[in-house]
Amino acid sequence: MSVEITRLSNGFRVVTERMPSMESAAIGIWVGAGGRHEAPEQNGIAHFLEHMAFKGTARRSALQIAEEIEDVGGYINAYTSREVTAYYARVLRGDVPLAVDLISDIVLNPVFDAREIEVERGVILQEIGQALDTPDDIIFDWLQEAAYPEQSMGRTILGPSERVSAFSRADLTQFVSQHYGPGQMILSAAGAVDHDAIVRQAEKIFGGLPAIAQSTPEVSRFLGGEARRVKDLEQAHLALGFAQPGYRDEGIYTAQIFASALGGGMSSRLFQEAREKRGLCYSIFASVGAYSDTGLLTIYAGTAGADVGDLARLTMDELGRAAEDMSEAEVARARAQMKSGMLMGLESPSSRAERLARVLAVWDRVPPLSEVVEKIDAVDAAAVRAHAARLAGAAPALALYGPVQGAPDVDSLRARLAA
Repeated sequence: MSVEITRLSNGFRVVTERMPSMESAAIGIWVGAGGRHEAPEQNGIAHFLEHMAFKGTARRSALQIAEEIEDVGGYINAYTSREVTAYYARVLRGDVPLAVDLISDIVLNPVFDAREIEVERGVILQEIGQALDTPDDIIFDWLQEAAYPEQSMGRTILGPSERVSAFSRADLTQFVSQHYGPGQMILSAAGAVDHDAIVRQAEKIFGGLPAIAQSTPEVSRFLGGEARRVKDLEQAHLALGFAQPGYRDEGIYTAQIFASALGGGMSSRLFQEAREKRGLCYSIFASVGAYSDTGLLTIYAGTAGADVGDLARLTMDELGRAAEDMSEAEVARARAQMKSGMLMGLESPSSRAERLARVLAVWDRVPPLSEVVEKIDAVDAAAVRAHAARLAGAAPALALYGPVQGAPDVDSLRARLAA
């Protein structure tokens, strides 16, 4: 497998990885314009724009977009995150040019028809309502808001319903003009692909686009705090967050291995102590999400209202204990899980294309997998224990939802961890 990168004169980047024996390919355009690039009054517009891309272009109606990709047995989709908006497709080898043309068309030429804007506005408002009715979904938005209050990193990707209800065609076109320049875009493809052919096509489509000034989002500042919403639900939902390194920090590998050993699987400390030994919950996990300049350790559990206090205190005790006795065997298991998860996932062209775009956006290069594996293998138990020790006294973020009247507050949890 070989990774090739080409940068056009206007800053547009093309990255591909050919996967021998594959008969299909994943192709997409990743745009460095997500939730954190929005001004407060724009909150939710990046996601709204993603929806509108499929509602018709200057060359294709919404139905034609769907028919052209499905006529060849492929599929097309998109997503919005806090740092990127991605538009991608999966097709067979011979249909790669069609996929590139189709994705390019929906990114560059959306018409933003007034009727379609109103239709999609209703769809997104339904999506917001569905999220609010899903406790183990919305609690992560509330945790993010508690961790990064009054910041773009803390606002929801969907946006508040009052903002979404007011967005106009001019608002959409303004966001595009601010953030959809060639220097903010990466065309990534993996599988049965020909790099030179894709570059030639990209040059024709994107080569003439004028560069625009790249806006720098505000620096994220993890502050911590509490979001507690009492409601008569069957379960109490608890989410804890701690500041972690971002992608550009070498400490991210230690942070991710720590999270895996703490709550990444059935053998992890939190799963064994909270569920297997004490029966305090059905679901509990820990993970680290990383961005370009910050990261977030998230611990989530759902439990009965009567048990939420005990579960919260147990979680803090396990965080403290990890700094004292995290073993080499636990860390070795977490390293193996991290490596196998990464390598197994990358057997898919879609995962490969996603990785290419993500790491190229962060480092402006694609590190070989051997380099990543080497950094994972370099993390030992002493490093993990030292990482855990730095959490003592740190300001956590806490989100609670449901029958959580008996849950301790964020200050008492912080004090328990520091003790």
